[in-house]
Order: sequence, then C-alpha cells, then structure tokens
Amino acid sequence: MRPDRIPGLLVALAVAACTAPREPLPITPAGEAKDAAVIRRAVPVSPAPPVASLAPPAPALPAPPVVVVPAGSIYLCVTETGGVRQQTAIQFAPKVGKLCARHPEMSPCQYERNVCRSSGGRVYAAGGVEITAETEAQYDRKVLRVRFKAN
Repeated sequence: MRPDRIPGLLVALAVAACTAPREPLPITPAGEAKDAAVIRRAVPVSPAPPVASLAPPAPALPAPPVVVVPAGSIYLCVTETGGVRQQTAIQFAPKVGKLCARHPEMSPCQYERNVCRSSGGRVYAAGGVEITAETEAQYDRKVLRVRFKAN
C-alpha cells in the first residue's frame, strides 16, 4: 500500500468505528397506550407459507417478506436484528389515523416512517406494499415541504 493512502484509510476506519449502532424501534408501554398519539406494538412474525416447486431453486434475489398489516394499524415496521425478524405495528390516535389513511404524505405519517427507517427497518402499508424512497418522493411532489439546511 502506498504511504499517501494510509491517512485516508485511517480516517475512514475512525469514522466507521465512531458510528453509533442503530437503536431498535421503541415500543409504547402498555400504561401509556391509552393517551398516546402514536402506539407502537410488537406483532408476532408469521412464517411464510412453504412453496413447493419442481425446479431446484435458482440463486436469485431474496423474496420480499410476507407482511400482514394488523387491523387498526396504518404501517408495519419490519426490522431484522441478528437474523431475527421483528415486526412492529404503528397505530395513530383516531384523528391522526384518519389523516394518515387519507393523506400519507402528511408530516406525522412521514415522521413515523422515518423513525422506523432510522432503526434499520422497512415500512409497509396495508396490502404489504413497501413504502420506499420513490414512494416518499411521490408524496413530496404532492406537498410543498420547506426544508432548511444549516450552513
């Protein structure tokens, strides 16, 4: 290795070592669920149905996880930690839930999706449809968002 690349490598290693591990998505305690605007509760993971095939499995992209959003929930946050899949249902207070069901581009809905993603999760809406960055971009086109960047 050339000596002029060593400082850059050391800086990269230092930055990688200083990054904090992702925190798991917080679950709403049972005592606080009554008055909470947003309720996050753990959902048991349902195993995927077995698929019988005649041909040997070809090395391809992994199949997307089968998710079922529980009744009363708007979103489902799916995280995988150490090979263990965890699902968290995201419910809102009745007024906010109606708003998010009608207008998912609104800020309270977007905030909860971002909280899920910041913990390393993927967000799914009803019907098992994943809300991706492309979906978020479509939402941003519907709403005028003002974002201030610090200099």
